[in-house]
Amino acid sequence: MRDADPDTSLTASIALDTVTVRYRGAVALDRVSLSVAPGEVKVLLGPSGSGKSTILRAIAGFVPPTSGRIMLAGRDVTALPPHARGLGMVVQNYALFPHLTVAANVGFGLNARRLPKPEIAERVAACLDLVGMAGFAGRYPRELSGGQQQRVAIARALAIRPPVLLLDEPLSALDAPLRAGLLDELRSLHARLPELAIVYVTHDQGEAIALGDRIVLMREGRIAACGTPRSLYETPEHRYAAEFFGQANLLPVRLEACHRDLAVVNFDGQHLTVRTASGSPAPRPLLCLRPHAIEIGATGPNRIAARITGVQWMGPVQRVQAVAGAHPLRIDLPAGQGAPAVGAMVTLGFDPGRACLVAEA
Repeated sequence: MRDADPDTSLTASIALDTVTVRYRGAVALDRVSLSVAPGEVKVLLGPSGSGKSTILRAIAGFVPPTSGRIMLAGRDVTALPPHARGLGMVVQNYALFPHLTVAANVGFGLNARRLPKPEIAERVAACLDLVGMAGFAGRYPRELSGGQQQRVAIARALAIRPPVLLLDEPLSALDAPLRAGLLDELRSLHARLPELAIVYVTHDQGEAIALGDRIVLMREGRIAACGTPRSLYETPEHRYAAEFFGQANLLPVRLEACHRDLAVVNFDGQHLTVRTASGSPAPRPLLCLRPHAIEIGATGPNRIAARITGVQWMGPVQRVQAVAGAHPLRIDLPAGQGAPAVGAMVTLGFDPGRACLVAEA
């Protein structure tokens, strides 16, 4: 599958044209095409082994494509070594030089380019200020927390003024509060550098939704889906995308009628109206219902009889387990809302606009 963007290889910051990567005969990337526009944050999302980090390493020049081309601002850089591409990269383990101060780490790439010392000092100070580390120039990495070290790594990548910043799971080594804080800082940083293109690799859907302008969902070396976080969450095309973006109830239904963007389906003898994501749905699609979109005690036209099998308090929500026919369902209620007792028979409902039909594949 190609990226959902049109071919913009002449104007994009980065463009991959049918790139294939093989390791000892095994296919890590299979004819992947995608583009990243100037100022865009494109998130590569997927499980381990899906090919997302291979894309990043191919862009950076660490992995040579078996076939296909990699373009940087319209220039073919497929055969160029990493240092000749002028891209900034940040990895999950910081990769700071322990024997150098923060300032020396940030200025390392500038010294390698033999820039004048006054210009190096000016850029180092500006980049440290940009990431909130202006007061730490004289410290060593061992004197910093994990979050601070990652900020220094980002400042070092930005110091060379790259057109593209590559981030390979930069938050995975941090605990939850630090991840949330640094994610906010990355959003703020991008707002201050609006022309910087960012390619961000993660396996965390929350990070992808919070940061990405567009998300590329990877599966077994191919692009499984591509779109905005909202479109992929609300109207996924198939089971894989629906299950990867938040928890989804997927019920087998029979398509009975379709008119414009609405369809009538049959679930266990009950007729339900639901929107269609794009085009005509498959003859035997799945009904995708997010846990928060289901109402207990519904009186509208979309009604499903169910029995409550469990209730679990989860802080801000209560997770209610139910079964409709032979199919389990998960329902999320606000923590303050009363939940029915286990064993109770209830009527579940949903708004047609808060559900969609997806393909099995």
